[in-house]
Amino acid sequence: MVSVRRVFLAAVLSALVHFANAQETGIKIKKPVFGGACKVCPWGAVAEIVKTAMQPYGYDVLICYNCATGEAPRIVAAAKMPEPIEKAWKQFPFIPPNQSPPPPHGPVDFGATSVQNLWNAYQGTHGYSGEGPRKNLRLFAVIQSPNYLIVAARAELGITDLAQIKQKRWPLRLLTDGNEVSTAVLAYYGLTRQAIESAGGHVGRGGVPEERKNFDVIIHGGTLANAPEFNVWYEVSQKFDLNYLELPHDLLAKLAKENEMQLGTIPDGLLRGIDHPIPTVTRTGHAVYGRSDNPDDFAYTVAKALDEHQDLLQWSHLNLSYNPRTVWKAFEVPLHPGAARYYRERGYMK
Repeated sequence: MVSVRRVFLAAVLSALVHFANAQETGIKIKKPVFGGACKVCPWGAVAEIVKTAMQPYGYDVLICYNCATGEAPRIVAAAKMPEPIEKAWKQFPFIPPNQSPPPPHGPVDFGATSVQNLWNAYQGTHGYSGEGPRKNLRLFAVIQSPNYLIVAARAELGITDLAQIKQKRWPLRLLTDGNEVSTAVLAYYGLTRQAIESAGGHVGRGGVPEERKNFDVIIHGGTLANAPEFNVWYEVSQKFDLNYLELPHDLLAKLAKENEMQLGTIPDGLLRGIDHPIPTVTRTGHAVYGRSDNPDDFAYTVAKALDEHQDLLQWSHLNLSYNPRTVWKAFEVPLHPGAARYYRERGYMK
């Protein structure tokens, strides 16, 4: 009987310790959980900056390094607990485990995502269609970071127009980021994964390093930065001679309209082999955001911390910048009242 009681008591104590540990996070005790991504991923880099910026105000921001992808707004909106890190390690084996440490054991209070993700999740559109709007999402700040749609082919293939792919019908090896934009580019030329593979070709993900050893064409968003999401360009632009292709204006206009992007230009010299400006579609903006139930003083402090510590942005491995004219805008996502109060005090918004 004594043995049974001891086992029961040990189980109860274990449960209480587990419960106590689960409560050691939260805004009230200045240990909020931030939904980010791996340390070298864009939202992970933003997470590290937020953590450092908040320290002078007494906050110990705890980062979830696997609260990423399109799941990010879902996690924040529902104040979900982070999933076991092993799932991320298995899903992204090319990201070293030290770049994605185990997450804190507490519900996610705020986080980072793209402004497009935030807007789409708020409305319940695109990747969030059929789920209903998440009207409790609120914007704290937007950090600018340009991202370009880039299309390139191996130079030795002599491809100057994607229309040649369908015309020649050879076994094409294509790499994409798998999103709506790259899929729409293929559709414009009457191409699909099925059509390419039925001709003996292959469609792979540019984010997988192994795929980059053997390819013909790449359609992928990104820039010159060593982030897993788009370091395909960081690598292949150095290892291969590429022809960078310009897409037709009507296609670019369609992509911009349908995907909350804007017409822009890939800068001359952005990657090795780019020797002139190339019209494309672009997006910019990592949103630091939370929920309507986040306290006003917390949102105010986040906005203040990022403004007063803009110097942190220049030391990131990514191209990050702070613009007072846009820091409070993410399409029509409501600005948190606490953040709005700060921006009005600073004169950034009226």
